[in-house]
Amino acid sequence: MKGKYNINPALQKAIFIVTVLLCLSSFVSSPVALVGGFLFVFLFGHPYPELNNKAVNLFLKVAVVGLGFGMNITQAIAAGKDGFLLTVGSIILTLVLGYFIGRKLGMERRTSHLLSSGTAICGGSAIAAVAPVINATEKDMSVSLGVVFLLNSVALVLFPILGHLLELSQHQFGLWSAIAIHDTSSVVGAAYAYGDEALRIATTVKLARALWIIPLSLVSLYLFKGKGKSIKIPWFIFLFVLAILLNTYLPIPEIVTGSITTASKSLLVLTLFLIGAGLSIEKIKSAGWKPMILGLSLWVAISIVSLLVIINIY
Repeated sequence: MKGKYNINPALQKAIFIVTVLLCLSSFVSSPVALVGGFLFVFLFGHPYPELNNKAVNLFLKVAVVGLGFGMNITQAIAAGKDGFLLTVGSIILTLVLGYFIGRKLGMERRTSHLLSSGTAICGGSAIAAVAPVINATEKDMSVSLGVVFLLNSVALVLFPILGHLLELSQHQFGLWSAIAIHDTSSVVGAAYAYGDEALRIATTVKLARALWIIPLSLVSLYLFKGKGKSIKIPWFIFLFVLAILLNTYLPIPEIVTGSITTASKSLLVLTLFLIGAGLSIEKIKSAGWKPMILGLSLWVAISIVSLLVIINIY
């Protein structure tokens, strides 16, 4: 993948590897990593474009499971309870709004449903799970993923700033980011930038939210009359729960669990750099204005409503 400046391939790879190592250090924050990935590819291109998506999927799962070794089951259950009603309410609200706004804009039903599903639950993962169930086309998927990808990138940078301006507590910000940001990677990245307690709460609530992919897929199967379609289950979430249980009930030395969580946070920063590296001007342009309006409307609505609920109740 070429960038604005056509540099020697060997030099391109060398700079890329140095940047990757820098992301694994403690000197780069999650928002900087995301923006840096986009700027790197825009300027110099990507030396390994065919490996980018595979690396993102693997690294994110490993990082999330590793973060489980820094959590306690009691804390996780408490966070899950706090986020349950918010999760259910926000999913229903997003899907209903998505249906009516999509109709108002004259959008194709499958595209609006995919985009609403991604906003309602967990971004790209929900879109990937629902798409085959409703017989979505490759264009439907690429448009929905493009919109979600862009809004995720904005949210990762914007949410920590807004959280500090609004003087949200760690608990409040963790809940808000888990409800209002699409992808797990951006949720965890924003919460990591805000603080450790926010990170614990956001990760737990978001992964519990991701399990709603299963009932959403079943509902989508019924609404679009799909037959013989398989439903994808995010199995890595169960490994995350297992990590929490091991950390809670086994006498694992703190130096071990601490090292695992530290390494997982570094891997998360690298993942966000690679996510930024996968975002291009072409992808943004290909989304079109109707899906962008729908995605932005749903995102703003769910962000404001969930924020008001969290401020007044939590």
